Amino acid sequence: MIERYTLPEMGALWSEEAKFRSWLRVEIEAARAMAQNRIIPREAFAVIERKAAFDVKRINEIEAEVNHDVIAFLTSVSEFVGEEAKYLHYGMTSSDMLDTALALRMKDAAEIIDRKITTALTLIKKLALKYKNTPCIGRTHGVLAEPTTAGLKFALWYTELNRGRERFTAAARTMAVGKISGAVGNFANLDPRIETAVCHRLGLKPAEVSTQVLQRDRHAAYITALALLASSLEKFATEIRNLQRTEIGEMAEGFTRKQKGSSAMPHKKNPITAERITGIARLLRGYAVSAMENIPLWHERDIAHSSVERVIIPDALIIIDYGLQKFIELLKGLTVNEKRMLENIYYGGGLVFSQRLLLRLTGPVGSRDTAYRLVQRNALKAVEGKGLFIDLVKKDKDIIGYLRISEIDSCFDLKYYTRNVAKIFKRVFGK
Repeated sequence: MIERYTLPEMGALWSEEAKFRSWLRVEIEAARAMAQNRIIPREAFAVIERKAAFDVKRINEIEAEVNHDVIAFLTSVSEFVGEEAKYLHYGMTSSDMLDTALALRMKDAAEIIDRKITTALTLIKKLALKYKNTPCIGRTHGVLAEPTTAGLKFALWYTELNRGRERFTAAARTMAVGKISGAVGNFANLDPRIETAVCHRLGLKPAEVSTQVLQRDRHAAYITALALLASSLEKFATEIRNLQRTEIGEMAEGFTRKQKGSSAMPHKKNPITAERITGIARLLRGYAVSAMENIPLWHERDIAHSSVERVIIPDALIIIDYGLQKFIELLKGLTVNEKRMLENIYYGGGLVFSQRLLLRLTGPVGSRDTAYRLVQRNALKAVEGKGLFIDLVKKDKDIIGYLRISEIDSCFDLKYYTRNVAKIFKRVFGK
């Protein structure tokens, strides 16, 4: 991932240094377990544990000759350890180390992601409670529909993001496995106790069954959960982008004192963070497809997945980490224009109260279709600019023949649209 979108903590986890450090950790734990089970001399393990190290530059030099990154790594470590290095990687295959170390880093990355999801949920909940009863207009098909509340919008975000968290947590748990089972996963040269001991020390579970590699449905589920998470962030960001439109003006991203919105137009305040989140989600959905393509490997393994994962796994985690951080900043700086929300509700003289009027009129008229047409003809006139909806209705002799003016006025009361919000909030937040 490019430096622009790489935050320090997550970026460090996917550095070359961190990669080789995770490889070394797996090798040391494997040697420890083998020493404890008397497969290799305990004295040799003591030397390995004390001396094991690596040099990234040296690894790159060796790989240029042998064209095998694991052999290059092990050769570099051997130069530090000395004679006892012959007991490193004993009975293991490259993927025993690679897949276990990768799972370890993906587990660590999941903890970073979860912390940021938790922060975002806290901020959304705060917004939901603050604007719980703030009326705003709901829109369907991009057109004014009926009043709702801004708090309900945020409550919806909260429940969706919480599902995303649960989905990712489950995928991360499924991914947190290791394997030390040998060339085709049958433990021909190793005892399963070694795998169990190594995984226990690393905070992983041993895979129930493996081939030479861990099966890639785990990795695909993990990346897909990230893509779904990003898609939800995009959904929230798109709502903000739409509500920031000049003709709507109900919400907007924060805009700092020295910020500039356009190189050409000084008046511009553009929703650049929300738009960036949209782009990030597009990228992650592409990574999810690539991860699924990695599932069908040939027989007990091939390396068709390897080049893909070197790109998509670090990039997916780095970019979702960045996207979550931007979303958190977006929530912290979000402005809500309650005055504009109220103005939009009464656009056209309260067109959005048409259903309340329809329901009140249907009984006296005796026909829903007739009542619908009476209300609709006045609503369409208001849309065409021929008057305010409420005034047109009060002047319609066919309507006032059935309803008193006070009954008409009561149909334009916002209380109908907020009276059950507390019940919804109790289901979501318990209060």
